[in-house]
Amino acid sequence: MVDSDTWGYDPQIRYMRGVFAAVEKTQREFLAAAGISSTDERLRRFRETALKYFEHSWAYVMQRGLAGDESSAVAIYILCLARAMSARGINIPQGSLPTDQKLIKLVEEALK
Repeated sequence: MVDSDTWGYDPQIRYMRGVFAAVEKTQREFLAAAGISSTDERLRRFRETALKYFEHSWAYVMQRGLAGDESSAVAIYILCLARAMSARGINIPQGSLPTDQKLIKLVEEALK
């Protein structure tokens, strides 16, 4: 019997795989800029909190018709991760955050 990845042909699955890959890449770069090691014990908590923030923010931004592409998802997640980290006293380096002012404003509104 040959196993084939039938999920891989579904456009939605392909889209989400692309989003996840982009988030992972950007997250590694962001964490390196913030001086957080991939073995840091706090990272799991940061990611769990960021995921909660992301789910809420993503829905909020989508309702306003401003998200939907891969770059928006990545930017929203990084903004949420930065918020989770800064809430725990981690200094977020200048220039390491996304600069899309509309997304920044909407994420801030969503997380009030």
